[in-house]
Amino acid sequence: MINDENLKEIEKEELEEETLEESEVNEDMEFEELKDNTNDEMEDSIVDNLKDENLKLKDENKKFENELDALKDRLVRINAEYDNFRKRTEKEKKSIYTDACADVLKHMLPVFDNLERAMGAEGNAEDLKKGIEITIKQFEEALKKLGVEEIAADGEFDPNYHNAIMHIEDDSFGKNEIVEVFQKGFKREDKVLRFSLVKVAN
Repeated sequence: MINDENLKEIEKEELEEETLEESEVNEDMEFEELKDNTNDEMEDSIVDNLKDENLKLKDENKKFENELDALKDRLVRINAEYDNFRKRTEKEKKSIYTDACADVLKHMLPVFDNLERAMGAEGNAEDLKKGIEITIKQFEEALKKLGVEEIAADGEFDPNYHNAIMHIEDDSFGKNEIVEVFQKGFKREDKVLRFSLVKVAN
């Protein structure tokens, strides 16, 4: 039979069981709350970190954009400077060529003047010959002032200065000796302006 004491013990056990169950439920709820709080804190922390990183990336992006703008500006300036340099160089080249031609022609024009005068002059063949000799002398002086000199065409044939257009076999001349000059050659310093056209022996 169940007496009062047994009943009290059963009730006590049931009460303890309920309390134990409530305690477990409470613990579970506390754990869930703690978990939720921890998750919220972690989420907040992650969001804050992402915001900070986003700000840093924006700053870096802005810095790179500024550098890119500076480089573009520099490239545009360099391109404009190069274009100006190219145009100026082209203009200077034309100017140099024009100046060089003018320098040469100012020495040649007096010769031209004398040839024109000779055409209009009256006189015999001897006078004309004398006039031509004077004009040739004047032309040679003009060439000398320009640094142009005649290529020597006596002695041995030199392919650097002479162009052989005829060849003869003759024992009275040495090997590769220049026998005759058909057209004089000229040079200025080391540059050959025109090769001498010559006849070469042996």
